[in-house]
Amino acid sequence: MLELTGLFLLAAIGWFWFDCLARRETGVDAARRASLAEGVQLLDDTVALASLWPRRVESGALRLQRIYRFEFSDTGNNRLGGSVTLIGSMVQALYLEPHRGEAI
Repeated sequence: MLELTGLFLLAAIGWFWFDCLARRETGVDAARRASLAEGVQLLDDTVALASLWPRRVESGALRLQRIYRFEFSDTGNNRLGGSVTLIGSMVQALYLEPHRGEAI
């Protein structure tokens, strides 16, 4: 019984790890598209997990809310912040600090 519990725990950790990687890629894609649309440069081409909490969606189901932070530049000489919020696999909000939006 102990082996079965350990195997189940290991499978759950593996599922969570791969789910986090997939959601991170969703966050990077959203940040990339927003940067392109705003005419700014996504710096480091990545996002960093800032928050992870369980949330209920409209249907009452429990989903994980992830907030990722990233940096972008509007001039090439500065770093401005942004964030993307995902609930489950859906992008719920995207924020970019005020900027000039000049193409680089």
